[in-house]
Amino acid sequence: MRSPIVERLVGETGEPQRVADAARALGIRVIPQILSDIEELVSFPLEMEVDAIDVVRFGEARPKRPQFEAMSIVKSKSSPDALAILAGADLVGLLVGAVFGGDPDLPAEPITRKPSPIELELVASLFSSVAKAFNGSGDRALDLRFPLEAPTSGADLAKLALRDGPGVKITFKLSSSAGFGTLSVTMPQRVLLTHRGEATQASAPGAATPGAWKARFGEEVMRSSVALEATIPLSKMTLTELTQLRIGQVIEFPQDAQANTRLSARRKTVFVCEFGKLGNHFTVRVRHPYDAGKEFMDGLISG
Repeated sequence: MRSPIVERLVGETGEPQRVADAARALGIRVIPQILSDIEELVSFPLEMEVDAIDVVRFGEARPKRPQFEAMSIVKSKSSPDALAILAGADLVGLLVGAVFGGDPDLPAEPITRKPSPIELELVASLFSSVAKAFNGSGDRALDLRFPLEAPTSGADLAKLALRDGPGVKITFKLSSSAGFGTLSVTMPQRVLLTHRGEATQASAPGAATPGAWKARFGEEVMRSSVALEATIPLSKMTLTELTQLRIGQVIEFPQDAQANTRLSARRKTVFVCEFGKLGNHFTVRVRHPYDAGKEFMDGLISG
């Protein structure tokens, strides 16, 4: 007979640190894929990080405020509850603003009611991206079943069947200048360790030192390719003026437009450049690094 109290403290394996390390490694690994998958969905960039790792009972994945939150149980070939994905009320509010063109500088308000059908569709898109990232590929894939079932909220959450047992919860924080929201993924320890348990073997005797691993991964990151985008500032318009634009209309560039081209990578401005031409090719020449603080102060002065 198992003791839930003991399992809560040490997990199913008696190695809570191994469980937590494997969960953290998995959480960090899936973030780039999730952000890449949703970048076409949102109108302003979101940042994502692992906020907390908790060894829990899987039954505790059910939300404490079901009237404001949305949840999906993801099945796999080997488990009817391989993942429990939960979006907090703060994340739903942030997601709505990010998708429907909200002002990124205005605070996002958490919803204080049951999510609407449109909001649940947005959450479903996010949950699908999360599940695909967690699923992985090859021999280590979780073999999750797609498409996912629609997210559940409100009184319907009580109908979800959650088996109790040792689990681990990975809490992510998605943020922007508008605020932040929380997303949690709870999974049974048996699912995590079966498919991702080897992620913690670096701590075994004879393994590479933390410094060596940091250097190795640093090299891999620096070899990664990113797309560069050069943007020329055009002009400011009111929403009324924007709606009156017609095909064939000519918009005049400001005089200093070419000298204030912004060079961005993954929606983050890195340099101020000068737009020009060399032979038959258009070019941008780097002038100086982008200074967000100076940009903010210049905006205040010009305003």
